[in-house]
Amino acid sequence: MSDSQDTDMNIEIWKIKKLIKALESARGNGTSMISLIMPPRDQIARVAKMLGDEYGTASNIKSRVNRQSVLAAITSAQQRLKLYNKVPPKGLVLYTGTIITEDGKEKKVTIDFEPFKPINVSLYLCDNKFHTEALNELLESDDKFGFIIMDGNGTLFGTLSGNTREVLHRFTVDLPKKHGRGGQSALRFARLRMEKRHNYVRKTAELATQFFINQATSQPNVAGLILAGYRRRS
Repeated sequence: MSDSQDTDMNIEIWKIKKLIKALESARGNGTSMISLIMPPRDQIARVAKMLGDEYGTASNIKSRVNRQSVLAAITSAQQRLKLYNKVPPKGLVLYTGTIITEDGKEKKVTIDFEPFKPINVSLYLCDNKFHTEALNELLESDDKFGFIIMDGNGTLFGTLSGNTREVLHRFTVDLPKKHGRGGQSALRFARLRMEKRHNYVRKTAELATQFFINQATSQPNVAGLILAGYRRRS
């Protein structure tokens, strides 16, 4: 990462920390504060429909004041979502509702933004406060770990960074089972089994090098490597 990218990232982290502090200190009456988070592959249409359903449910709230505040917050969320044709590549975070200021007055707030890195959390809550747990997770360690899951049916390669998982590649394998016959046929088949297993392990090792070693520097591109799987009895 270049110096300019480091600077940009530090600025984004500072902004998020400042925003979290402001959001966590905000309080409202009833359940008029909406916390809405959409992961990258979510659909605007799905959430818009969900908000429409929530509007119908909120219309039955007995308290007139709370009902009006909740309906206003849902309407605000609906209007803000109309500004987006689709969920941004890194997800969408939206906070809206009526808060109580330090001097006891009501104030409507709406905050929406694309986070500085993917946020793989789906959240919708109406409360007397904003929920920022997912934002705090964005500030956790960004170390990326590689993982290899290997068994008698195939291998999967992926990475894990915070709560972000990515599958890099997977392939299947058809290994011959143990032969029940004896004599020369059994010996020949045993050699074939060993050869296929050897080729399978070699292919896995070659792909691991391809995915987790920087070809230019010959250094690992992950902080660590997790290996998992099971041995098939045959």
